[in-house]
Order: sequence, then C-alpha cells, then structure tokens
Amino acid sequence: MPRLGTSIRTITALAIAAAVAVTAAGAASAKRATTLNGAGSTLIAPALAVWGPAYSKTSGTEVNYSGIGSGGGIAAITAKTVDFGASDAPLNPDQAAACSDCVQIPWALSATVPTYNIPGLHSGQLKLDGTTLAKIFLGQITKWNDPAIASLNKGTSLPDLAITVAHRSDGSGDTYAFTDYLSKVSSAWASQVGPAATAVNWPTGVGGKGNPGVAAIIASTPGAIGYISVAYVKQNKLNWTRMKNAAGNYVLATGPAIEAAAQTVKSVPPDNKMSIVNPPSSSKYKGAWPLSTFTYVIVHTSSTQAQALRKFIFWALTPKAQHLISNSFLVFAPIPKVVLVAAEKTLAKVH
Repeated sequence: MPRLGTSIRTITALAIAAAVAVTAAGAASAKRATTLNGAGSTLIAPALAVWGPAYSKTSGTEVNYSGIGSGGGIAAITAKTVDFGASDAPLNPDQAAACSDCVQIPWALSATVPTYNIPGLHSGQLKLDGTTLAKIFLGQITKWNDPAIASLNKGTSLPDLAITVAHRSDGSGDTYAFTDYLSKVSSAWASQVGPAATAVNWPTGVGGKGNPGVAAIIASTPGAIGYISVAYVKQNKLNWTRMKNAAGNYVLATGPAIEAAAQTVKSVPPDNKMSIVNPPSSSKYKGAWPLSTFTYVIVHTSSTQAQALRKFIFWALTPKAQHLISNSFLVFAPIPKVVLVAAEKTLAKVH
C-alpha cells in the first residue's frame, strides 16, 4: 500500500496535468476563434461597420467586410474567396448558374437616392419625377434651368448651369435599383438602355467606383447629379432630391418612406428575388420612396463556415440587429415579417 504522501503527490501531479491540458485547450480554442470574411455591396457596408463590432462583442466571431461593389461580391462568393458575398441586386440567371449551390437571403432594406450639387439649392429643394430623371441620365436634358425641370420646381430659381451626370463605373446593386426604376417609369430608357442591370452602357456621364466614388464626384462638381445609397448621402452631407412617386407625392428617402415601399411585398418567391421600386399609386403607398431596395447576403449552402454563417445571419435578422441600423444616420428600415420568414427559411438550407 503506498504511503499517504505518495498518493497526494500523485493526485496533485494528475491535477496539474489536467489543468495544463485545459489551459492548452483553451489557448488552442482562442487561436481558432472564428472569422467570417465578406465582400460586395457598398450600400450594406455602413450597416456591417455597425454589425461587425456588435456581433463580435456578443459572440466572439470577427466579421471582416470589404465594400467592393455588388458585382465584385458576387464574383468573390462564386469563386469561394470569401465566406459571404453581398449584393443589392439579386443573382441573374448566369450568376445563379455559376454559383449553383448559392442562396441569396434578404437581410437589410434601404434605398438609392438621386443626389445633386446645384449652387444655391439646399437639400430637399429640388423636385424630380421619373420621366425627367430618365431624360437627364439619357443626356436629353443638359441644363438645370431646362423647362422640364423648371415646371416641377415652380418658385425655385434654377441656374443656367450644365448638368454633369455621375454614375457607377463598377458592377453595382445601386445601379440595378436605379435602372430598375428608370426602366419602369420611362419607355425611352427601357428601349434605349434596357432593363435593370448592375452595369449598363451609360448614354452620358462620368463614372465613379463605389458609392464613395460617386459621392466624391457629386461633392466636387457644381451641376452634378448622381445616385448613391442613402447612408452615403447622410455621411457626405449631400443634397437629397424629392422624388415624385406613383401616388403623385414628392417624398424624401426617410425610414418610413422606405418601409412603406416594402409593404408592396405580399409573398416572396423561392429565390427571394424582389423588386420594390415604383410602388403603385394606391393611397396605401402615398408616402413610399420610389427607389427602395432590399440587399442580399449570398452564401454557399455547403460551407465549412456554415454554423458560424447561420448564427451571424440569423443575428443580423433579429429585431435588435435591425434596430442598430434603423436610425437617422444610416437610414435602413425594418424588414417586413413576410420577408423575414422567407429569409430564415432560406438560411436553414445552409449546412
């Protein structure tokens, strides 16, 4: 029978060994802390700048995101160089075929805004309708004091100043939403430029990369008009255009106006592809912003990061996460319940 001291020494040695093993396991676990890498839409970038740190604080998972444009995000997730892509434009048939096991999940709701730099005009003073906006981007209206613009802005002094059109030079979900709107309100646009697309052959104008690039052109060019995501209008202190919606009201891209546009969604198709631009003239949508859009996270259904992706995306869809970006600075709007249900159903396919 061993002596008591020997037994104690043996037990102590075992306890120390166990403690060392636990410490080593903990260190290894810390080294394996999950990181999710994403790329794509610049529209969603301000939201992810808020979501990333907030989610990391509660979960320990780091979320890295690069705003390279929706087209770049689709290419990156297709090539599996990122864990998730982000796009304000749903996948077209060719993209869906190339990323055959990908699903697109609506996870935020925002808007694209025509934005201008007209000396003497402050934010919200310029009024435009869809037809006139299309003529400007077709290059048919070239001066700010054109009769077509003047007729919409009676009592407002418009300068004899050349219009500089600013548009995206990269594949962009904002371009998709913008051209989706123009093709629905202008037959001339639809026939001369075509339907909604992330990139088009612009009849006129100067290209800028990403929302920051277009915002920079507008800010530095008197007479410029372009389209950018609403968060970038706020961040760069640019001027908001009042757009005439189908109900005949001139509205700004506020949270409630974006939310009103999303109420047009009554059911969600299996691929989650939705267009909410140019809501109908019903009084129900009298305050709706006509260039509202959903933005999507795109993931492979089979992924080594599946568990971490499911948790992060599910968290982003929660009321708490949606509230974090639904404020006067970022101007995202809460996703309607019918869309949330569809999003969570699609998320369940990721494994």
